[in-house]
Amino acid sequence: MLCEDLDVDRIQRAAVNASVIRLGAAPTIRVATKAIIIRDDALLVTVNSGDFETFYLCPGGGQEHGEDAHQALRRECLEEIDCQVVVGDLAFVRDYIGADHEFAEQDGWVHQQEVYFFCTLEADAEPGLGAVVDTWQTGVAWLPLDELVDQPLWPRALARWLLLPEAERPRYLGNVN
Repeated sequence: MLCEDLDVDRIQRAAVNASVIRLGAAPTIRVATKAIIIRDDALLVTVNSGDFETFYLCPGGGQEHGEDAHQALRRECLEEIDCQVVVGDLAFVRDYIGADHEFAEQDGWVHQQEVYFFCTLEADAEPGLGAVVDTWQTGVAWLPLDELVDQPLWPRALARWLLLPEAERPRYLGNVN
């Protein structure tokens, strides 16, 4: 049988589509870079709202082909928080395999590896809503470090990690949310 003889629609309709599989999509691992920006004992976050509870994320996003991690993070921060950042040391790496977490119904097909860096804002920079924001991003905020554990901050592991003494902070957190 030749390729063009296959009834692709019939095959796709007959396939079982588990929540963790997108039919027709090759499995991929998305790489994202994230900024940990701390000033005056507060963490800079993006505010994300919609028809769900507001939640917070560190600024950053997907690395594009041809960008190194630092270039991607500088671009993403400019887009999301409207500020130039100075990228510092690697903080940690985490995997997010959606099928293993509480949002499996919505994003069970997602596998994202996030690389977190300590960053600082350029002198006199004041963050605000950038020109190219994510779908649900509605603003930016500074969250006090001592209140992070009680906030809807993702990944939740970040708040606990920041509370650890520096010498005890692991560089790889595993598949956490």
